[in-house]
Parts: sequence; structure tokens; C-alpha cells
Amino acid sequence: MTNKQTHTAFSLALAVTFALISSAGINDRAAAASRIEGDNMIVDQAGRTLVVDHPFERIISLYGAHTENLFNLGLDDEIIGVSRHETYPPQALSKPVFSYREDPEKFLAVHPDLVIIRPMIDRGYPQFVSMLEQNGITIISLQPGNVEDMYVYWQILGLLSGKRQQALEMVSQFKAAVSGFKLLTDAKITKKRVYFEAIHSKMKTFTPDSMAVFALEAAGGLNIATDAKPVRNTNIAYYGKERILSHGREIDVYLAQSGAMNKPTVKLITNEPGFKTIKAVADQKIYIIDEQIVSRPTMRLLDGIYHIGKILYPKDYNETALSILNRVKSP
Repeated sequence: MTNKQTHTAFSLALAVTFALISSAGINDRAAAASRIEGDNMIVDQAGRTLVVDHPFERIISLYGAHTENLFNLGLDDEIIGVSRHETYPPQALSKPVFSYREDPEKFLAVHPDLVIIRPMIDRGYPQFVSMLEQNGITIISLQPGNVEDMYVYWQILGLLSGKRQQALEMVSQFKAAVSGFKLLTDAKITKKRVYFEAIHSKMKTFTPDSMAVFALEAAGGLNIATDAKPVRNTNIAYYGKERILSHGREIDVYLAQSGAMNKPTVKLITNEPGFKTIKAVADQKIYIIDEQIVSRPTMRLLDGIYHIGKILYPKDYNETALSILNRVKSP
């Protein structure tokens, strides 16, 4: 194999790896959390510093969560491009599509003043990022790893877009809704014990501080995998079949997230060798949940809490729970 072929093969493998990480809803925490210093200075996850003296007006978002949050803050015309495979909110479908795998010239042709990326793009496609920066385009790399970081992330997006008050309202509404959901099950003496699967083929779960586990616990569930350790500074943890089976009799409910490249089914989990000894499998308490509502740093984490709550405690998650959710969704 020639050097060129070797380089091409390596680049393809790297791209596939990044695609798998992205589609599985994995939050990248390899870099320090982004933050706001003073009134208007942002430090992103790559260590870039940016003083925001005016709102950006021509924004390309290269991550579905960025796009969703920008729309939720009230932007529309300011969003001039989005990443591939975005489906939410519906307005995103009408926006031009951009990819970090494309020629940077496509970006330069539409004159964005801000491109919002994720740390994996910074590390995997440095030449692409450098080319945009060399042409005067501001780059910000963001991806919160937990819910506390998510609150800061929303405020950063608010600062970038001139929607600081709206961002603070998002944080306030989210916290109030979570408190309301927690009240529905706080008094329960016995709570449902749950194994939450992240990637079935690798027998991976979520770290205890992940957004998915936050949603589970806010819904009143008990996470079985409290000893899960992160893989490569992500919110995903290798757990392994042996450890899962060691908790088999304790697992009341088996949850599994599903995304573009991670599509478990109830049948697949049921037929996994050895899994019939798991209480939840024997009792047919296996549920698949969309990764977009449990692993993305958006207001739809509230949908995740609600859906998990309906699975675990259908009698408690009644009209009151629905009203909590609808209050946040109301204009």
C-alpha cells in the first residue's frame, strides 16, 4: 500500500469512528468545560477566547444540539446553515446543509461570521478549522458533558446570539420542570432499578454524571451501573456482559438508547445469550428510547425524563407530568 493509500485509509477509519461516536449520542469531555468570564468573554473547549461585543448574525451550526438550541432561543434568519441529518426542529430542514468533510470554500461562499462546532471536529479536522479561521471566520467549539455544563453552554449560545435573557429563561424553566418531575416520585420508598444501555454491541452504559443518567434519576429511577467508568473522557462507559449479568436479579427495567448508528431492538436484547437471567428481560420490561431526548444538551431532555417516567411509573406520570412538560413547550 502506498503512503497516499495508507493516509486515505486512516482518514476514512477516523471519519467512521467520529461518525459512530456522534451518532451514538456520546458527549465528548476530553477538553475542559467551556465557560464565560466576566460579562462577555467566552472560553471554549479548545481554549479559544472570544470577547463578544455584538451578536453574530450569520451562523452555521455543525451539531444538531447547537441548531436546536439556537432555534429555541428564538433565532431563525441568523441560522444560515446546519449539519447533515438534522430533523429537529422542523425549521432546520429548510436550512442549507454543511459538513466539516466538505471543501471549506463552500463555507466561505456564504460569508458566515460564526461557525459553531464540537471538540471532535477540532481534533479530527484541524485543517478545515484552520482554513476557516484564516479567512476571518470565528470558530467556537462547544459540547457540554453534564447538565451543569449544559446550563453554561446555553448561556454561551445566548451571549453569541444576543439572546442572553432567553438563555437564562431556558435554564430557569428547565430547572423548574425537573423539580416538578422529581416531586412525582420523591415519596416512593421502593424505586425501579434500571440498567441503561448506551451501545449494545459493545455492552456499554452511561457514566453516572451523564445526561442520560440525569434524566433517569430525575424520573425517579435508580441507576444500577453506579460504578461505570468513562471511556476516553466521554459520557459512555464499558460495562461488559459479566457485570450486567451480576446485577441481573436487581434490574427491574432495561432501557436502551437508539440512534442513527446504534439501533438495538427488544428482540436483540431478549435474544442476547445469557440475558434471559436478567429480571427485566424475563419480565419483558425492555424499552427503547431515542438518544436525542436523553443524550443531547437540549430542552428535550425534559421529554426524556417524561418518557422514562411514563415507563417506570405510569400511574404517577399522569396529567400532572404532562402539564409540567407542556408548560415548558408553551410559547
